[in-house]
Amino acid sequence: MQGYIFVTGGVLSSVGKGIVTSSIGLLLKSRGFHVEAVKIDPYINVDAGTMNPFAHGEVFVTEDGGETDLDLGHYERFMNINLSKKHNITTGQVYLSVIEKERRGDYLGQTVQVIPHVTNEIKDRIRELARERGVDFLIVEIGGTVGDIEGLPFLEAVRQMKLEEGPSRTFFAHVALAPILSTTGEQKTKPVQHSVQELRRIGIQPDTVIVRTQRPLEPEARRKIALYATLPEDHVLSNHDLDTVYRVPLVLEEQGLPRLILSKFGLEDPGADLDDWRDFVERLTRASKPVKIAMVGKYTKLKDSYISIVEALKHAGASLGLKPLLRWVEATDIEAGKEDLSFIEEVDAAIVLPGFGARGVEGKIAALKALRESKTPTLGICFGMQLAVVEFARNVVGLEGAHSQEIDPNTPHPVIHLLPGQERIDRLGGTMRLGASPIHVVKGTIAYELYRRDTVYERHRHRYEVNNKYVGLLEEHGMRVSGWSPDGLPEFVELDRRIHPFYFGTQPHPEYKSRPLSPAPVFLGFLRAAAGG
Repeated sequence: MQGYIFVTGGVLSSVGKGIVTSSIGLLLKSRGFHVEAVKIDPYINVDAGTMNPFAHGEVFVTEDGGETDLDLGHYERFMNINLSKKHNITTGQVYLSVIEKERRGDYLGQTVQVIPHVTNEIKDRIRELARERGVDFLIVEIGGTVGDIEGLPFLEAVRQMKLEEGPSRTFFAHVALAPILSTTGEQKTKPVQHSVQELRRIGIQPDTVIVRTQRPLEPEARRKIALYATLPEDHVLSNHDLDTVYRVPLVLEEQGLPRLILSKFGLEDPGADLDDWRDFVERLTRASKPVKIAMVGKYTKLKDSYISIVEALKHAGASLGLKPLLRWVEATDIEAGKEDLSFIEEVDAAIVLPGFGARGVEGKIAALKALRESKTPTLGICFGMQLAVVEFARNVVGLEGAHSQEIDPNTPHPVIHLLPGQERIDRLGGTMRLGASPIHVVKGTIAYELYRRDTVYERHRHRYEVNNKYVGLLEEHGMRVSGWSPDGLPEFVELDRRIHPFYFGTQPHPEYKSRPLSPAPVFLGFLRAAAGG
């Protein structure tokens, strides 16, 4: 029997549905159940790959190359599992499939409508994923808020699933905001009440309401919400602000959320094994030795653009007893002269962050030059690694005008060039080098010190790559390729320890596979170097 847990949200987006979904997954997994989660995004884009990080935040890449919502990163980190592109369902995917079926004649003679054709497509995708993965529970997070016009077909589909699966195989958790007025300090429940009423108007009665609020939910507020939601008071839970999102599962555990879920499915609670998770949370919050990290990027005004990197630093910091203190540096401000390079004197290390396009490029290159010359521990990720090669080619090898063909197609020295086969691509969506692939690590390098393995698998998201024609020149001057793909593409570059204590570039994104209980080796090595180790 497969059970379905649906997580909806109200009042406003980004209220914490993804963390609640991840927490439910962790709590059920800790009881021995096979649990996975799927994110429904009501936008018409087929996937998140072509969206601006300012609008959407980070694009999270799965093992099989899906460009997905950042919430899948939370799911993977909390549940310590690898998900697939099928775990992110969008309106674009659903309507594309329905239209293709109509054109093939699958609906011959029928008038194709939202109900039943679109809703059936949604239900089929959810059920197929649950069967294919053999889960005990599939948690389905519906993006946006109740009442959004884009989300109505999805809410209608899950309403139908409750009828078709039966009430003992479905559970609805509604996450909504109870704001606190700054003038009176009063916890206001009316937004939650209206949100639940809108959900019920659609035909869905929540089994629990999880209330996001700044401080623990007050008894009177809980009583009011329970009354208007037609729920026992112990079905209204507090999801208040905490020192870390990784404590949320423990708070929900204390309030009995797993018991509510399992009782709805007619199951006994076997008890949880959360010792390792509690230990991680305590190590994370106890870590006290500060390491100051400069984060040099072009989307720094929305920190969620780099959320997996931030979380990977937390995982590594907890393991090492270090507390990363992040100093965000906008690369475009360096270019414009609004930010000088004196920040390097104030930090212990720096990460030059991923990104696409020309904006901020020269700012990143200037920062990389200063970081290299000052011998500040430096990590370049994806585009950050490519620009480290550009900077080295210009200022050490002496290749005037060296650049990436992405930025300057006519550069006399294309040290970064288009991947083979990409010149024939006529669509941008889903056509980069995506997902996990093997990397052969060169012994006797920093990369090998980090991974201690001959072959590793990391996830990629890029269209340009280091040009092999220049590798010999780079290595003659001290920049070594320390990881190779099976077909001969440079994956890692580094400077010899005799030149620089830690100057490492990675074409793939190691942050995607970092876990609270298993930090990414690259970030462990980077923080050790930042702490002077």
